[in-house]
Amino acid sequence: MLKAIIIDDELYAREELNELLVETNQVQVIEQCSNAIEGLKAINCLKPDVVFLDIHMPQISGLELLSMLDQETMPKVVFVTAYDEYAVKAFEDNAFDYLLKPVESCRLLKTLKRINAERSELPNYEPIINNKLELIPCSGFNRILLLTPNEIEIAMSEQTGVHLLTEKDKFTASLSLKVLEEKTDLIRCHRQYLINPTCIREIKLLDNGSADIVTKSGHHAPVSRRYLKVIKDRFGLL
Repeated sequence: MLKAIIIDDELYAREELNELLVETNQVQVIEQCSNAIEGLKAINCLKPDVVFLDIHMPQISGLELLSMLDQETMPKVVFVTAYDEYAVKAFEDNAFDYLLKPVESCRLLKTLKRINAERSELPNYEPIINNKLELIPCSGFNRILLLTPNEIEIAMSEQTGVHLLTEKDKFTASLSLKVLEEKTDLIRCHRQYLINPTCIREIKLLDNGSADIVTKSGHHAPVSRRYLKVIKDRFGLL
């Protein structure tokens, strides 16, 4: 049985799709989410087989959420949308699964049949997703915040998650370092660290061939020997 997550900001649409999926006896809905931020956390935590993703949602759209996922580990995605000629054409041209609202049970069964037949295959979503992220969802101090990438000085991976340092605060991101490196202008300086090159104030060279970066706000990030040459080359340093 397929494990599924439904992400849609419309309660009625979520409940209706959930009922249709239950009736098929082929899908277990393990979570329903009302926005992309909740959906991102649920996908990373629950590892579903398939996500039924609404395209038009406030703040972060379905396609923006898709851009935040690691393309190598992401689940199957079925796009759910009210009729949109251009969106539907994009899905069809790239052979992506989609459902039109209101969802019809016969069309849903056809989609599930296709998902089961192609379960081991992962479509390439690159043609319809953004190459760069405009917003980074974060949590901290009992709130959820949307950061722009240029606000981030350092991103670092720790046992408790991926943390982002801004000028004054520290937040926990729902994204991996890999996605942040691929989808923003942050650059790798260490296996566990990314740095915003526009926020570097000083690079302290150390005797062991590594270095320490100090940002404009006084944050520190290590530079391993592996990445020191890359950093030097970027800034034309000898």
